[in-house]
Amino acid sequence: MEKTRKNIHRNGPVLILENIYKIYELGKTKVVAINGVSLKVKKGDFISIMGPSGSGKTTLLNLMGALDTPTKGKVYLNGYDLENLDDSKLTKFRRNKIGFIFQFFNLIPVLSCYENVELPLIIAGLNKKERMNQVDEILKKVELERYKEHKPNELSGGQQQRVAIARALVNKPSIVLADEITGDLDSHTGDMIMDYLISLNKSENQTIITVTHDINIAKKTNTIYQIQDGRLSKTIRT
Repeated sequence: MEKTRKNIHRNGPVLILENIYKIYELGKTKVVAINGVSLKVKKGDFISIMGPSGSGKTTLLNLMGALDTPTKGKVYLNGYDLENLDDSKLTKFRRNKIGFIFQFFNLIPVLSCYENVELPLIIAGLNKKERMNQVDEILKKVELERYKEHKPNELSGGQQQRVAIARALVNKPSIVLADEITGDLDSHTGDMIMDYLISLNKSENQTIITVTHDINIAKKTNTIYQIQDGRLSKTIRT
């Protein structure tokens, strides 16, 4: 039998990074994008990772979300060693256990707000009634019930980002990973989006990790990590 679980307590961390490296080889040159990062993330943590362009923050987020694999080290999610999952199981794991929110929304323009949020549930094989219940529930939480028939181009930037948040949360993932999600929004709308995430973090005990370059956004999270040259160099408790 394939051994995928790490021997950790059932109530242990949602995410564990054990001394991970990501090294790219460009000809004879080696570029160390992530340099020996270790981290434990508990259920209900709300974490931000700050760093300048090229510091490795997005690469680190991709490793956390199993969109990339480390050159060295281990990534465990819900007790599973992601290295031991084949492509099919890894795809299913990402779909069911990880919610992704991106800066540029990545909504499907021909689908309505409701249909964009419903799509992950269709892929997961839920029946129509289950899909309807879960989509209606999450649209209510992000205050978009009245816009569910609107297409993305009929929504403001902040509303589109809330659709993306709803889509990421509709499957009730173990962890939500957000990549510069306020970077394409004005400061007022960005603050509003973060307030929604804070509310969901508190009401649902949802584990959230976001990368940002904005200290004002980072200060809204419970813990700030700073990354420089691929190393998590400083932690600030807010």
